[in-house]
Amino acid sequence: MRERRWESKATFQFDDLPGLSKQLARLGLKAATPEKEIIVYVEEWTVAAPGEINRLSAWPKEDVTLVHVRENWQGDFFLLAGAYHTFFLRHKGSGTYCSVSHPWNVGEPLTTHDPIGMFWVGFRDLHSFIRVRLHTTEVITPDETRADDRRDIWIEERRRVFMSVIALLDLPIEPEIKNGKLTLRTPEESAALFCSWPDAFGPCQFEYNFPNAFEFLVPAGRLAATCGGEPATVRAYLTGFSEPALKEFETTGPGARYAYRCSIHGQLLDLPELLSVIRPDGRLYTTLCEFQTQELFPNTNNAWVIVGVVGMGNGYKIEARLNRAPLPENEMDGWLETLLGFPVAYAPLPPFP
Repeated sequence: MRERRWESKATFQFDDLPGLSKQLARLGLKAATPEKEIIVYVEEWTVAAPGEINRLSAWPKEDVTLVHVRENWQGDFFLLAGAYHTFFLRHKGSGTYCSVSHPWNVGEPLTTHDPIGMFWVGFRDLHSFIRVRLHTTEVITPDETRADDRRDIWIEERRRVFMSVIALLDLPIEPEIKNGKLTLRTPEESAALFCSWPDAFGPCQFEYNFPNAFEFLVPAGRLAATCGGEPATVRAYLTGFSEPALKEFETTGPGARYAYRCSIHGQLLDLPELLSVIRPDGRLYTTLCEFQTQELFPNTNNAWVIVGVVGMGNGYKIEARLNRAPLPENEMDGWLETLLGFPVAYAPLPPFP
């Protein structure tokens, strides 16, 4: 689900957060208290070696993923993905996951979509997959009508781009327009097709799963080649592997920066200590409260609002994520500033984390 997102213009300190919780409580909302059990999401925590995850040993963790980040990478994507696949076969087991991402170039001018997308080729215990994602120039969520005048352009662009990439990958996927939205389907009974990250007019992403682990290595190389050999940021995601296995994955090639992402069970009071561990470039996120707008403002279009804390560097930003804008665009900033008690700015999330 794509979301509308606003962020505080100011950076806060941890001691400011109880004041925000009280502000939300005055509105009748249940906000997290300092002792409340919460889930904290850690992203982009750069480490020198896999063993540094033990610096978070004081907290229970889930979904621990080590990311190999190669900036300005130039090389043969088939060989790189094949190297990860080789080590995956040595260490695979229930719950292990490995994927490698690379941008791809749509190759034509677009009005409602960015010309650069992202794809992932990956391996799980019993199957492999390829995932392809487009990014729209504007976030239009389901039930919003403000882009209806561009609906035909939007849908036709996406249908054309998906047809092109499906042909390049030689996949048995058929796009069709149904009830004013784009849909995808496959006649292949041994495959599984998932569409996700939807917006108002259809999926921005599809994932095609197949039992043959070698199925997508060559097609993925063709898709990477659409960037013409230009330097690119390539990421590999490794989940469920032991520390010795992660050390072996380091031999896939030079130039990788290592970064962890995971979810942590803790309390709001833990945020300062967690932030001190993942500085300077790691980020953490947790939810303060969530509610539906008509609970407070019956005259608005109903929307889900999640108010959260984003920690990075030496402070915290407050964000509000909405599954749709409950008011006209020109009223949203002022409405959220009244709700939260401080100035905000529209800040959509990057499309390809």
